[in-house]
Amino acid sequence: LEDFADEKLQFDESHLDNNDVIGDAYMFLIEHFASDAGKKAGEFFTPKEVSTLLAKLTKSAPGSRICDPTCGSGSLLIKAGREVGSDNFSLYGQELNGSTWALAMMNMLLHGFDSAVIRWGDTLRNPKLKDGDALMKAVEEVKPDIIVPEIEAIRTERLYDCEKQGIQVVPSAKAVNFTMNRKAIRELAHTELGLKTANYKYASTYEELLEATKTIGFPCIIKPLMSSSGHGQSKVDTPEELPQAWECACGGARGDLREVIVEQFIPFDFEITLLTVTQKNGPTLFCQPIGHVQKGGDYRESFQPAPVSERQLIEAQEMARKITSALSGSGIWGVEFFLSDKEGVFFSELSPRPHDTGMVTLAGTQNLSEFELHCRAVLGLPIPEISQEKNGASAVILSEIESEQPDYEGMEEVCSADKTYLRIFGKPVAHVGRRMGVVVCYDKVGTSLDALRDKCKSLASKRFFSVVFFV
Repeated sequence: LEDFADEKLQFDESHLDNNDVIGDAYMFLIEHFASDAGKKAGEFFTPKEVSTLLAKLTKSAPGSRICDPTCGSGSLLIKAGREVGSDNFSLYGQELNGSTWALAMMNMLLHGFDSAVIRWGDTLRNPKLKDGDALMKAVEEVKPDIIVPEIEAIRTERLYDCEKQGIQVVPSAKAVNFTMNRKAIRELAHTELGLKTANYKYASTYEELLEATKTIGFPCIIKPLMSSSGHGQSKVDTPEELPQAWECACGGARGDLREVIVEQFIPFDFEITLLTVTQKNGPTLFCQPIGHVQKGGDYRESFQPAPVSERQLIEAQEMARKITSALSGSGIWGVEFFLSDKEGVFFSELSPRPHDTGMVTLAGTQNLSEFELHCRAVLGLPIPEISQEKNGASAVILSEIESEQPDYEGMEEVCSADKTYLRIFGKPVAHVGRRMGVVVCYDKVGTSLDALRDKCKSLASKRFFSVVFFV
């Protein structure tokens, strides 16, 4: 920094043939590092002569979305972007090697392409770019019998094509497409099926948001139409909080849809998840209701069985049966409800896969965990019954710091607790507030759920779990 601060050095544009001097210097270093690496260099660097030629041959027009599914350090993407001749283009890439992906991210930053979308992962087996062609290419390469979407951050509309090819999509292409979009699922639930929901409005601009809140009132809940795990969700008590809530919702959205749903805040007594199992050749089955607590729309603890009246349970089961039948397919669903002694049962949301609150079943609360139930339903294996075997509680372990190399220490304390299991998720990166694991506790049926919950939360909050930096 002292050397570059020398007043004799002139880096303003009038003294440079190319004002991208820092980016080019970084590219120069990558090139020389590649030269020293020998044959392995092809994994992360395309010689500049080759990348320049390819960029000129494939010259993209303004407005193009340029994608390199095996982008290495990103040099070809940068060359292709420069050939457009304007700033009207988007760059996308994916890279399997973590170190090379980091090089690409830095390369984009130093060249001023801050908005480039560079994903880390196996393009063939785990395509992370929201591109239907990339998804179908992976399907063509792998030739799967069954597709089980883990998340909706893909072009889910192409899953209909997969079903037409005879591939089983779990639970169904319709279910995956509808549940990725709160607007689609809300219209299905409320308008078509007549399920009881909170009052709601949609907004695609801040001005529309202001109008929507005039109808819904305060407090209200604002969420992106496409998101998961509470990302982008806010509870808004006053009009002054709307600008921040709007930015939060847009920033937490998945996909390229910039629209939010504004919901009436329901003063519920508690929330439940009703794990619902739809079968290929059997009746729809229900697990005992799971009570849960969320913060910022994200699960923090759950317990089973939740104390639900028979009337409320029958009403929730009927709603879950209607909506899962309408979406079709086989598998387990996490159907969420608000329960109010005064207002009744409200449908909230639905997930077409094992639910995070259902991790309490890992404590052996049922004869079959949610994952075993899902597997049987997907494979068409019979499920004679779902029986409650124990009472259980779960509480998440949250990271307190940022770390790119998380480590776990002091797990002996939680493992020494009786009737307790520890599950570490193995996530490669830790962020403040990120869920890194879960503690589940159990005891015989009839045991105090409050005592189990307190025990579980106490263990999950201890510093037996730590995230440290490797130097």
